[in-house]
Amino acid sequence: MAFPEDVLADEEEIVLHLRPHWKAVVLPVVVVLLAVAGLIMGLVLLPSTDGGRIGLLLVAAITVYYGGRYGLHPLLDWRCTEYVLTGERLLTQRGIVDRERRDLPLNRINDHALTQSLLDRILGSGTLTIDSIGDQRAVLAGVPAAQLVQSTLYELIELAPAADDSEEEEEVAQPQRGSSSGRRSR
Repeated sequence: MAFPEDVLADEEEIVLHLRPHWKAVVLPVVVVLLAVAGLIMGLVLLPSTDGGRIGLLLVAAITVYYGGRYGLHPLLDWRCTEYVLTGERLLTQRGIVDRERRDLPLNRINDHALTQSLLDRILGSGTLTIDSIGDQRAVLAGVPAAQLVQSTLYELIELAPAADDSEEEEEVAQPQRGSSSGRRSR
């Protein structure tokens, strides 16, 4: 499913549209394959007697539970998680049924850090932690091409207009009442 365009402002363009790294789906795919293999083994090996049917129901219940909880749910969670970087903000969206979307304006970001394990360094992924003004934090886990994303984020932060600049320009343009130039006239 593509990121909804109606969330973006009129002049806002998507710079990066990412999903967590593919390494996050390896273990869930293995779990689903093992669950399917266990179900097939139960069908083939268990006899067609009443005891065999009860055993098959137990095997089916166990494989459906573990395959769904540790296989399908993480796959769907991976599929429904998106990181979008525009020229103005960072958007994170996740959730299978209930959707959570966070917007973080680039001009409010004051720190971003990249953490990579050895496997992350080999695969080029990492966890990007972004701190902003007001003690808000966004943690982007399993970002693919993490170093490229971090450098792109840095460039966009440098290009983004600061939130205080527009306020200062308004204050300079409109002089305060009661202000004097430092001289008193009598």
